[in-house]
Amino acid sequence: MHLMELPREVLLGENLKDKVSQVAKRLKLGEKTLILYGPKTKEIAGKDVEKHLKDFFDVKSLVVKEASMKEVENALNVIRDENVNWVIGVGGGSIIDVAKLASFKADIPFISFPTTASHDGIASANASIKDLGTKTSIKARPPVAIIADVEVIKTAPYRYLAAGVGDMISNLTAVKDWELAHKIRGEYFSEYAASLSLMSAKMVIKNADVIRLGNEESVRKVIKGLISSGVAMSIAGSSRPASGAEHLFSHALDAIAPKPALHGEQCGVGTIIMAYLHGLKWQRIRETLKKVGAPTNAYELGIDPEYIVEALTIAHTIRPGRYTILGKDGLTREAAEKAAKITGVI
Repeated sequence: MHLMELPREVLLGENLKDKVSQVAKRLKLGEKTLILYGPKTKEIAGKDVEKHLKDFFDVKSLVVKEASMKEVENALNVIRDENVNWVIGVGGGSIIDVAKLASFKADIPFISFPTTASHDGIASANASIKDLGTKTSIKARPPVAIIADVEVIKTAPYRYLAAGVGDMISNLTAVKDWELAHKIRGEYFSEYAASLSLMSAKMVIKNADVIRLGNEESVRKVIKGLISSGVAMSIAGSSRPASGAEHLFSHALDAIAPKPALHGEQCGVGTIIMAYLHGLKWQRIRETLKKVGAPTNAYELGIDPEYIVEALTIAHTIRPGRYTILGKDGLTREAAEKAAKITGVI
């Protein structure tokens, strides 16, 4: 059996902070809600969303500082103690990931209200939780609704939007890895999910000049692509359409680099290298990232080249069950260095 769970409503527009209650009522989510936000996102949008919700619902709130199991447990305690019916995450990836996993463990729905467009976690079923010093992806459930307020997302630093492009462009190599796993390991492959995922990546390449402006239209383009990516993963029943060797490379950097960059930034740079290994037009990927102002090398990531090479050599160990271009033995140090140098990453 293949189960596909998709968001039931997606709202994309301006001034949507007061629309959450309407969505929750339409979806009959229940009277008691828990709103999660970060210290910054509380001020950006959280307080306003909470204020509007209080007119119609019994609202509890919690400030989330990071995407850790401790924060997930804190949220779960409130959900259980207060008999919460549904959760809303107002914030970037970390807050939405905590809302996603806590609601999944409590078996209640959650609404995603992103304040940045930095990666496809805003719409996917996967939660990245920092624990024991490493960052791994945990399967949960996609949001029942996504409310993307362009005005709110536009106020985030442009760097986050560029990172969203990096996360989306990585679909090009993720799908190639998936095809490889299908051919070599007989892994399940969905042409529909793969096509939807590739469409998001091709769209950002085509619209790079629009995205670089950092205006409302830029935000709309990136958000639509990220939501399509999330939906592609829901259709596939796994993160395969949008997560391959370039994501393993990013997770490896998270584990070893003293100060990792944004997830989407690292995935973008990883995509340049993996595209080279796949024999794809990696120069085109690099040009797109340059055009939108996303990092294309170690210097721009703010990460020492030494960690780039090391991350490439250990990436295959991050998720041993996931077959990619790196194979089961990974890259040798020489091969990693060569690939990073040819592509100009180091």
